[in-house]
Amino acid sequence: MIQEIDTIHKSEYQQVVRVWESSVRATHHFLKEEDIEYFKPLILNTYLDAVELRCVRNNEKNIVGFLGVADKNLEMLFIHPDFRGKGIGKKLLDYSIQQMGVKKVDVNEQNEQAVGFYKHFGFETIRRSELDSSGKPYPTLHMELKE
Repeated sequence: MIQEIDTIHKSEYQQVVRVWESSVRATHHFLKEEDIEYFKPLILNTYLDAVELRCVRNNEKNIVGFLGVADKNLEMLFIHPDFRGKGIGKKLLDYSIQQMGVKKVDVNEQNEQAVGFYKHFGFETIRRSELDSSGKPYPTLHMELKE
């Protein structure tokens, strides 16, 4: 089922945002509805253009997981809930480290599954911020890959 890592075209951004939203709704239970609505247009119109994007597609060529990297920082990694637990996150993370030079990731502290995922793959917390990068009250862990 797991396809190779692929690039994402601007024409697919709506599909990427749908994967992002379904993933966030399944894993970010601490976010309020207005936060999701606040971030959605930012993802679509700003954030996706600011990163180098890669994805995994299903057999129908639909995007089921994606990542975004900027300056060796993993800015986003989201898997559609129907495809979690199938090794897609690991495959994307491995690719980002080996092919894109990822060394850092920022994770919402309240997203305990993600924190555990990154720890499992060798990231450790180097710093904590009370607010997220948008100034919202969601503590963020700044994690770095152990050498």
